[in-house]
Amino acid sequence: MIWDNPAWFWALLIIPVMVWVQYRYFKRRQIAWLTYSDTSDLDHLPGNWRTYGIFAGFGLQIIAVILIITALARPQHEQVYTERTVEGIDIMLVLDISSSMLAEDMQPNRLLAVKDVASGFIDRRESDRIGLVVFARESFTLVPPTLDYQLLQSQLEHVDLGMVRDGTAIGMGLATAVNRLRNSDAENRVIVLLTDGENNAGEIDPITAGELAATFGIRVYTIGASTDARTAPYPVDDPIRGTRYHEIVVQIDEDMMRDIAERTGGRYFRATDNESLEQVYNEIDELERTEFEESVYHELADAYQGYLAWGMILLLLSFACDRWLFRIELN
Repeated sequence: MIWDNPAWFWALLIIPVMVWVQYRYFKRRQIAWLTYSDTSDLDHLPGNWRTYGIFAGFGLQIIAVILIITALARPQHEQVYTERTVEGIDIMLVLDISSSMLAEDMQPNRLLAVKDVASGFIDRRESDRIGLVVFARESFTLVPPTLDYQLLQSQLEHVDLGMVRDGTAIGMGLATAVNRLRNSDAENRVIVLLTDGENNAGEIDPITAGELAATFGIRVYTIGASTDARTAPYPVDDPIRGTRYHEIVVQIDEDMMRDIAERTGGRYFRATDNESLEQVYNEIDELERTEFEESVYHELADAYQGYLAWGMILLLLSFACDRWLFRIELN
């Protein structure tokens, strides 16, 4: 409810004046016309029914004035309609699930840290189709681009090592994602590729896959996930001693990752721990924002008619009360 002429509410100040005038009027009516020595016997006389409504007319006048002033302030119902045009982005998340992702230079390990941060990235997106590709020695699409984020989160939760043979086929993972996006009708198409190693398997070279992405106008953001140190702790199950750790060499082909990103108009990031990994995904989230165009329409509908009608009705009733219903006549 909004008011087109709220200044009319100042007119409500007339009500205290009306009350004061009515008070003075009744005070004058209380002046005795006849003097009696004792009026105690009159206390038990039944009164006329009209005496009980002596203030009814004035009360109705007060309410009528309030309603009429409210109507003059012109109340209106406001309805707001929003029309949103969305230019969505198609995004493919490409995750390395080779055995080296068990290294614990991120907590609790690289794979679980990446899954947790990627889940948060998905939660922050709106109206974007997101898909998921995993790769080791081979690659496959776990979820094609979809708006069903619940399905996507469920599949991401179940990503684990051993889904494919061990190895690091970065070119294959990237090419699989490009194949999923090449026929997309989205204006912006993006691949976020994360790995912790060098390409050592697969039939497609990563640079070739990057050129393929550039040909289709797909932007690729590459992420190298591992510590800055030369080695990282890696757990090994020993049937006798239990879990023990040995150091594995950190091998990320940063030049190749940077080359792929630059060819496609993307960027290369290095994530060395959980905090920097989350910062990387947040930055990509800011770089690739969905464009929303909103048109807001306001529709106003007058609502004064009811206030005015009831105000006039109560005003007529107040005159009827004063002139006929509760009029006291002295004979």
